[in-house]
Amino acid sequence: MAPLLSCAELRVSVSRLPRAPLGHFPTPLDFCSRLTDALGGPRIFIKRDDCTGLAFGGNKVRQLEFTIAQGIRQGADILVGGATSQSNHARQLAAACARHGVDCALVLMRDEKHTTIHGNLLIDELMGARIEFVDADSLEEVDDAQQDLVHNLRSEGRRPFVVTQPSTRHFGAMGYALCMAELHDQAARLGERIDTLVVCSASTTQPGLIFGNRLLDMGVRIIGVTPIHWSYDLKDAFQDVLQRMAETIELDVAFSADDIINLGSYVGPEGFGSCSPEGNEALNLLARTEGILLDPIYSAKSFAGLVDLVEKGEIGPDENVVFLHTGGTPTLFAYADELRG
Repeated sequence: MAPLLSCAELRVSVSRLPRAPLGHFPTPLDFCSRLTDALGGPRIFIKRDDCTGLAFGGNKVRQLEFTIAQGIRQGADILVGGATSQSNHARQLAAACARHGVDCALVLMRDEKHTTIHGNLLIDELMGARIEFVDADSLEEVDDAQQDLVHNLRSEGRRPFVVTQPSTRHFGAMGYALCMAELHDQAARLGERIDTLVVCSASTTQPGLIFGNRLLDMGVRIIGVTPIHWSYDLKDAFQDVLQRMAETIELDVAFSADDIINLGSYVGPEGFGSCSPEGNEALNLLARTEGILLDPIYSAKSFAGLVDLVEKGEIGPDENVVFLHTGGTPTLFAYADELRG
């Protein structure tokens, strides 16, 4: 199959969309020799999206460049987000708002980590975000609370825009279509092929990678590891994002459920927002072989998935594997007891 677009053509197509610059790109692609030896199998590379450069970096930077641009274009004077008290997205949204001179309001869960100001929550405050805590049992309940905040803000005469909503997901995913173009160029310079890419994703990161992979005909097997179980079908949500991406850049390409591999078996026994034994073990493995830190709630669990797939032989010993590091390292400090216990 021939590429539908070249890297240059993909970049031109995406450049027509509103974008608010935030990140340092391209992020490094590092070969991990000691990790490779420790796993005794495939050659492991890490795509360092923990180095995107905004408030400790992370994958949300690529997404926010496009999603906050939608709000700024619509004349918003305050951008709204919400999640757990240690949300990486909230931290990077607060920083993005500070960078572009727009106010930020966050609706955060009143969970077990909200009472001590540390980790991501400390950074939210330092960036000047307006924070409201709510009682919620799920992120979907937080979405409802965001709408209540929007109503209150409008009554104050503000012009709010909710950044985390279905109508903007495909814009955020464009950042990861561009990430695949980066990987294409980096692999070419190294004279390497990429066989498999493993990433933590439950929203827009993986669809963007799948989109770029198809358009550039890279032939990479993309394995997503979700850190959360949603009430809706994740593959249906991903397909909707992919379809909207194609429509947005006016490209005739279709995707099916067969294009999506996303594993829900590494969330851990205590669910989203809690550490898992396998994730903690994987976090320590990478720290002690390569000096690279993961976060215990997202990237550590996806890395645990990679290790498990290697041990089971589902990732073969002759493969070149990229682990996409989605960041989140400030969360380490909020989970010190769990990581040391």
